[in-house]
Amino acid sequence: MDAAPPPHSDMPAPPTATVTAAGERRGELLLDGLKQAIAAAGEHRLFRFGRLAGLFPSRAGLSAEAAGQALRMGLLETVRSETRGKLVVEWVQATSRAVAYVHEHDSPKSVLRELKELLQAGRDGVPQWMNETKAELADLSYRFTARATALLKRLDEVAERVEAALRRAEMKAPGLAEPVNRLVPWAPAALEYLDQRAASSAAGDCPLPDLFQALREQFPDLEIPAFQDGVRRLHDVRAIRLAPSHAMAEPEYAVVADGQLMYAAGR
Repeated sequence: MDAAPPPHSDMPAPPTATVTAAGERRGELLLDGLKQAIAAAGEHRLFRFGRLAGLFPSRAGLSAEAAGQALRMGLLETVRSETRGKLVVEWVQATSRAVAYVHEHDSPKSVLRELKELLQAGRDGVPQWMNETKAELADLSYRFTARATALLKRLDEVAERVEAALRRAEMKAPGLAEPVNRLVPWAPAALEYLDQRAASSAAGDCPLPDLFQALREQFPDLEIPAFQDGVRRLHDVRAIRLAPSHAMAEPEYAVVADGQLMYAAGR
């Protein structure tokens, strides 16, 4: 018996294998075209035209066969045509049958490939989204800080105006025929100094010698007796509050008020 000829790698593939491969490729082209038409509603070029996109890449070969199959099966319908010289450009859109066809014939491998592409697109988009969100938050924080700073500045200005108005109001004490600053000319300066000291220091009431020295810078002719009489008047009308002290380094500045020897002043 003669031996069978050895297999040869250059032998042509059986016709059945070639037909099966062509059919699979045509099916892939058909599904790809239908997916594009379904993904973006509206009309599309049936074939790619130069650099302009189309559902099918070529007017020849398996691409043309897949396009013809889609039209014959009613998966795509022609919307309009454009004539450019000898070339006719067809515009089509997906029909309701296209969705059912894709759902029935799409392979698990194709679905997984699309899912992978979708996941990769999402993965690539996350850093950009994070950067954009960080930029938006930074801008929001900047605008919030700017507005809050402006508001606080405005409140400080109003507070200063209110404080000044209160000081002016205090210059006219109840029951007096004339403002306090006419009875005690240096009263506004004394009240302002006590307010500033209270705002900038936690040392408590101001010793009367310190208040006297501060007033002497603006009123060089002020003497201790006039100073003592003035602080007593301001205490009587409750513009200031005199307080005693256990330690009096300079007792000559002390003032007798409410039956006590007072050595400090506050607001």
